[in-house]
Amino acid sequence: MRILAIGLFFCIYAFSRAATLHVGPGQTYSTLTPAIAAVAPGDTILIHTGTYPGGLFFANVQGNANQWITIKNAPGATVVFEGGNNAIQLSDPAYLRISGLIFQQQTGNGVNIDDGGTYSTPAHHLVIEDCVFRDLAVSGNNDLLKLSGLDHFEIRNCAFENGAAGGSGIDMVGCHHGLIRQNEFENLGSNSIQAKGGTEWVRIEGNFFRDGGQRTLNLGGSTGLQFFRPDTAHFEAANLQVYANIFVGSTAPIAYVGAVNVVVANNTFYQPENWVLRILQETVDPDRFLPCGNNSFINNIIWLEDDLNAEVNIGPNTAPETFVFSNNLWFNAADASWAGPNLPVPETNGLLNADPLFATPTNADFSIPSNSPAAGAGLPLTAPNFDFAGNGYATPPSIGAFEANPVTGLDALTEKLSLRVFPNPTSGVVFLE
Repeated sequence: MRILAIGLFFCIYAFSRAATLHVGPGQTYSTLTPAIAAVAPGDTILIHTGTYPGGLFFANVQGNANQWITIKNAPGATVVFEGGNNAIQLSDPAYLRISGLIFQQQTGNGVNIDDGGTYSTPAHHLVIEDCVFRDLAVSGNNDLLKLSGLDHFEIRNCAFENGAAGGSGIDMVGCHHGLIRQNEFENLGSNSIQAKGGTEWVRIEGNFFRDGGQRTLNLGGSTGLQFFRPDTAHFEAANLQVYANIFVGSTAPIAYVGAVNVVVANNTFYQPENWVLRILQETVDPDRFLPCGNNSFINNIIWLEDDLNAEVNIGPNTAPETFVFSNNLWFNAADASWAGPNLPVPETNGLLNADPLFATPTNADFSIPSNSPAAGAGLPLTAPNFDFAGNGYATPPSIGAFEANPVTGLDALTEKLSLRVFPNPTSGVVFLE
């Protein structure tokens, strides 16, 4: 009983220490900088309506596992950080949640989060939710959200719009154990999402991409050797999962680039322009780096209307013969006699020229009815558990980002909770919050 009382005292004490710091005109803190200087673990910084200048830098904004720091908009407030080289740069943050903010018109990166150059001590445990990243005022290799050396993170329910012509919506260098889900990407330059420099164990799930760039998802890339995290990585990217996303347009929705053990499953691709996917190797050193290979493309719907350069573009120094293609539905709306895709290996149980019967693709509704040829035609997988709309996949699952016969009830709810965890090769899963 005495132990319980002591524990309760410490819980009450920890809770009583949490404070709310108000930022804005007429508030306790006129800008974010003095509020950050005063914040403590467990505190919430509430920013009130206003347009605030960018160009901010904060180091070591750190809560702890039981007391996260939150930076968010006040209820109903429209909070814009405008201009600056970066709106905000955070070095070595930990246990930090950022919510409800708008970042626009930066001339470098929109927001930059990094490990401060200390690769052995990454930034970690970060949530970014309900934010808008838009309208970069630059056209080079600049990113709306730049992540370098960040572990255990989640980016959810955000919008990424109008990125730089040479940059990415989200650019990850040496990031690990992350979840990027239920975001929207539109009118991006080189990529919507890039994962390179030793990035591993990141799930990209339930996102919508429209005109997502030259390579909507650059799964891998080209990284200077000094920037790899860890510096012993034998790949640009590994163990990525791309599940239940929708891709509309783009030069190539998927690019595997120096990547290994990447799964692209249960996605819907609508009108890609040049290729459906690319297999490339841009970081070439056979003594250190594995060739791009041992990746899979499973249970996807590919809806074409015009002839492509090729369905698959294969570059040198890759291992396309190690790829797996299975249970994909390929439909060419302009050519009923289309002979099908030219793949590097034979596909298992593929469906050819079967109209998936999308609901209203012109309104971005790619759901399918129970009489779709995609219904129940997928290969059973351990993941994804839930489709683009959050409905449970059946067994066997439908092909594509939507389940035609969704599973409901307690089992589905239990599985949905699995979206809150990240795979870990040594301990099963790691809980973010």
